[in-house]
Amino acid sequence: MTESGRLLYVIVCAAGAARDVGRLVALALDEGWVVQVVATPSALDFIDVPALERQTGRPVRSRYRRPDEPKPPRADAIIVAPATYNTVNKFAQGIADTYALGLLAEASGLGIPVVVLPFVNDALATRAPFRRSVESLRAEGVRVLPSPSGPDPADTGDEWALALQEISGKQAYPRPNRQ
Repeated sequence: MTESGRLLYVIVCAAGAARDVGRLVALALDEGWVVQVVATPSALDFIDVPALERQTGRPVRSRYRRPDEPKPPRADAIIVAPATYNTVNKFAQGIADTYALGLLAEASGLGIPVVVLPFVNDALATRAPFRRSVESLRAEGVRVLPSPSGPDPADTGDEWALALQEISGKQAYPRPNRQ
């Protein structure tokens, strides 16, 4: 937790709904969260980085820190929204080939609650690899919300509030037994 409140990492992936992630940030700020936006490298082209930095008062992060840079504070909770097909599948497999995925790979082992809001079309959502990934993440305690449906999912705004509502009600996960 930061000095000024609970720290929420909002991990943003490269989906059309990413352009509206400022709405999720605003809702979180209104609830008293301190928000750190973390973007996948591809998501940087989908978001307004300067606007999100002004909104949060924090730099948007998208890469691992250099050894001479200070270590960022640990999140109290994480929302992945919008989550893409690739990110959901990589997260479930423990692949950490980006800073965002590295944070997710460690989260449940550290007891950090994670909510995932996929934005994938019906064709991808019905694929067996995606369904297995969702089941795997849920088995680890990750809350995966229903994906908006349709060939090109459009954000109605309700999804952002639902993701925040889910994370606000979550308690820290117990750390796994390491024997």
